Amino acid sequence: MKILTVDIGTGTQDIFLFDSNLDMENGFKLVIPSPTMMIHRQIKEATRLRTPILLTGKLMGGGPSAWAARDHAAAGIPTYATPEAAKTLDDEPAKVEKMGIKIVSEDESRSSGWSSGEAGSSPVLRLDLKDFDFPLISETFSRFGVSLTDLAAVCVAVFDHGDAPPGVSDRQFRFDYLDERIKAKNALSSFAFLSGDVPPIMTRLQAVADSAKDLDAPLIVMDTAPAAILGASFDPLVSARRRKIIVNVGNFHCLAFRLGEGGCPGAFAGVEGVFEHHTGEIDRPKLEGYIRALADGSLTHQTIFDDMGHGALVYGDHPLELDNADWQIAVTGPRRSLFQGAIHPSSLHLHPYFAVPFGDMMLSGNFGMLAAAADLLPELKEPIRKSLQGQTGIAPWELES
Repeated sequence: MKILTVDIGTGTQDIFLFDSNLDMENGFKLVIPSPTMMIHRQIKEATRLRTPILLTGKLMGGGPSAWAARDHAAAGIPTYATPEAAKTLDDEPAKVEKMGIKIVSEDESRSSGWSSGEAGSSPVLRLDLKDFDFPLISETFSRFGVSLTDLAAVCVAVFDHGDAPPGVSDRQFRFDYLDERIKAKNALSSFAFLSGDVPPIMTRLQAVADSAKDLDAPLIVMDTAPAAILGASFDPLVSARRRKIIVNVGNFHCLAFRLGEGGCPGAFAGVEGVFEHHTGEIDRPKLEGYIRALADGSLTHQTIFDDMGHGALVYGDHPLELDNADWQIAVTGPRRSLFQGAIHPSSLHLHPYFAVPFGDMMLSGNFGMLAAAADLLPELKEPIRKSLQGQTGIAPWELES
């Protein structure tokens, strides 16, 4: 049984092909530029050549791609976007137009005059936006002799702020959603959905589902941060801890969960608390202070929100006592080096453990998606469980005999 997992971040998209016949460490993997970085580079080249661009396709992750489009328009080069693609830049069309980007209808975007060629090769360069490009991934694997025609499921993770109503803070809207999911099902897998069950407010998750309608396998979409936290729990040392805090330090967002006891990794008795912040707004002393407050239960939503973060919630009333002499904080994420920064010599700092599930920190989110898939697709639960618990043990060449 094979499951394709794709964790789409700001800097990279991390791809893991799970095969239930293999040890997890032998699964095929790719860490390649994220879709937003790929679009960013194409727009930058168009800017260099002063080629007008048309953005079409789906809502996708912004950041680098959105900044490049804004700079392209600011340089006085004609920039167009269809209504759906424009949401990558901002949910409100008026704000997109204010950037100097003209919104054109889908029908107009299909007329002649646009090109999908290289920058500079046509009057207007057409760029198709989407987070998940299954044909491209399938073609890449096929070049190495690996077929993706027999998948039991596909899992894709993206970060989704959600579609906040006008006048409502994106940060508050996102955190209200986290609170709702935890209260609905107190498990990290509550942030994963079958493609037909995505909440309407989660527009980026829905855009991924829409871009993969031709898949022959069930599609699961999940939020990246809980996926990484869940995946990190499969590190042997982390799973042995009855209670802990796991921190995912992403390129844009930093999210920490305080987790209660559970019978096995990823099956916690409860989420006891959570906070989410912007990585660029914090340093190590501030982050450690928030972690200590999350542990003792004193952290408030307003504290994080007023510091330009998303917010905080504490559900459990039993504090987690932190011992400076031993780790109780596990860390994952591409910017986990934040914990290695200099601090004031008088401060008592934490000694975090850098989680490495199945020997690969960059695939934490992929392993978390697998665990969530076992919850959402009961028919796949047993083979996934055996693999996550290290009960396979077949070498790759044995599958070829």
